[in-house]
Amino acid sequence: MLNLIVSKTILLIEKDVRASTSFSLLDSYGLIWLVRYNSTLEQNQTVQVFSMNTHQLMITLDREGEEPIYKQLIRNIKAQIESGVLPAGTRLPASRDLAKQLNISRISVVNAYAELRAEGFVSAHAGRGTFVSRESNQPENPAPITTVTENSSPDTSIRDLMRLSRKPGVISFSSGSPPTDFFPINSLREAMNYVLDRDGSDALKYEVPEGYGPLRAEVRDYVSALGIQCSSSNVLITGGTQQALDLVVQALVAEGETIVSENPTYIGMIDIARTRRINLHGLCTDHEGIRLDHLENYLIDNNPKLIYVMPTFQNPTGHVMPLHRRRQLINLANTYNVPILEDAVYHEIRFEGEHIPPLKALDDTGIVIHASGFTKMLLPGIRVGYIITDGQHYNRLVRVKQAADISTSGLHQRIIHYMLARGVLSGQLERNNRELMRRRDAAIAAAKQHFPPGTHLSIPDGGLVIWAELPHVGPTAAELYISAIQQGVAYAIGSVFYTNGGGAYRMRLNFGAHPPEVIDEGFRRLGRAWRELAVDYADMDKSPLL
Repeated sequence: MLNLIVSKTILLIEKDVRASTSFSLLDSYGLIWLVRYNSTLEQNQTVQVFSMNTHQLMITLDREGEEPIYKQLIRNIKAQIESGVLPAGTRLPASRDLAKQLNISRISVVNAYAELRAEGFVSAHAGRGTFVSRESNQPENPAPITTVTENSSPDTSIRDLMRLSRKPGVISFSSGSPPTDFFPINSLREAMNYVLDRDGSDALKYEVPEGYGPLRAEVRDYVSALGIQCSSSNVLITGGTQQALDLVVQALVAEGETIVSENPTYIGMIDIARTRRINLHGLCTDHEGIRLDHLENYLIDNNPKLIYVMPTFQNPTGHVMPLHRRRQLINLANTYNVPILEDAVYHEIRFEGEHIPPLKALDDTGIVIHASGFTKMLLPGIRVGYIITDGQHYNRLVRVKQAADISTSGLHQRIIHYMLARGVLSGQLERNNRELMRRRDAAIAAAKQHFPPGTHLSIPDGGLVIWAELPHVGPTAAELYISAIQQGVAYAIGSVFYTNGGGAYRMRLNFGAHPPEVIDEGFRRLGRAWRELAVDYADMDKSPLL
């Protein structure tokens, strides 16, 4: 028997409701409801119908399935928009009302509406509500679901939600930055005074777009220790690694063209793709990085302009690509003549295991463009990064750099040059890595003690973050977030790192952000938040819809 719930009146229908069925119902208030649905409904499945401006929204939820609740909402609403049941202009229920009626978390509704907005199915109007904006005969975005385009971005509502991590008293593991207690303030003060005494006002002039000559030479010498052989004429100084990535994208990829990346991937590259109106196609990864069989299958049938990877302590997973796969990746890129953009910003932050040379050190054809910087290792606020590439791309990158900001701060370049030349970076890295290993170990111990059974953790040999997966028997990372904030702890919600909105139960935790005693307290709060919400989550699974 099918339980069909109308408002708060339960009607019992003595038959199954099959595909494309249309039927009328009379509720206890004498209102006639016309219900149409395009999928088969099985016996004992719960359905809810809402009346909205003479149109009906019918939601079916499978609370025993693995598909997240917000994804089920998206699927239900999309199907009814595409079938014409919900025409353009139909007002959807307020997120609070829909959550209450369905007895689900409000964040599930907020997330569903936000993704529908991003895909153009609905639009939100302040003070008025959320309305269907797509006619049933409008085509969907033809891009694959694993592709970020200018119209599909990580859920902006989730990003807005994560701003709550800035609330006073919240222990935040959400950022990707090193802790402020790592910053070499005394060395910075010494370097700044020395540079201003030596160069005076010259330190404040525009530099040439390529960068301060002595710093370019120092970077050349620095990367030679990593195995990268280049001349200073191959080095372009940038305003941090983020700008380095953006410049390469602008120089090599036109609007509407495609970059291939790992999935999940660095959220900054997702932002670049959206801003520059290019497609970012994410491919499956394993614990060794991007799957090369998937990459080759994609390259056979498509023509991406760039392959973007972070082979060492990938953000957010912390994975490291082994040497043999690095060589295979370079061979594949040469075979299909697609440049590789190597993001090496975490390469030197290794406190355990064997160092593996960067891709650029293995490149003998110029197919690899190497981007890195000193923000994670030294001073995030001193925005100095660099690109290493051969002549075929270098001149174009210089022109794009000049158009972007003329040049990177001359004072900042001179400060970094002084600190590199005096060995400040090498000493700082050694101290940082020693402390990061201590904090990593504390985080793993605290997670094992406080997180729910069935939580899966990455255990990185370097970098700043742990990639965690919550048990699928409880709330998703997005559903948990508000409860976590109420307990005084925050993290990065995993789905924002995916090009296809996956990773519902994933979270990224910056273990480097706090000393061990704060990590333990933060993880204790997070475990408590999960347990308290999981009790309600289990109750909702077992109880009737209304």
